[in-house]
Order: sequence, then structure tokens, then C-alpha cells
Amino acid sequence: MILVFGAWQVIAILVVVLLLFGGKKIPELMKGLGKGMKEFKDASASDKSEEGEKSEDK
Repeated sequence: MILVFGAWQVIAILVVVLLLFGGKKIPELMKGLGKGMKEFKDASASDKSEEGEKSEDK
């Protein structure tokens, strides 16, 4: 299932997030989200490198 969001849906989601968390809390949330994405990216890259090493050993 592919989710496709239009411009109005994205704007509506942003407005709801702004109302729920307030303007002061959003930068903290984005910082945490960025750190989480970086950790996920690093972990997936290390998994790929481990798979490459295993295939070379065979």
C-alpha cells in the first residue's frame, strides 16, 4: 500500500501538530526525529556492510 499525500493533507497535518505541541516544542521534536533517522541510517549501513563481508567469505 503506497501512501500519497497531497499538499492540503500535509498542511492539515502540520497545523494539527502545531496545535498539539505548540511552537516551542516543535524544534525539540524535529531534533529528536533527526537523531533517530541518523541512527537508523547508520545501523542500516552497518548491516549492509556486514552482509557484504559475509558474502565475500563464502
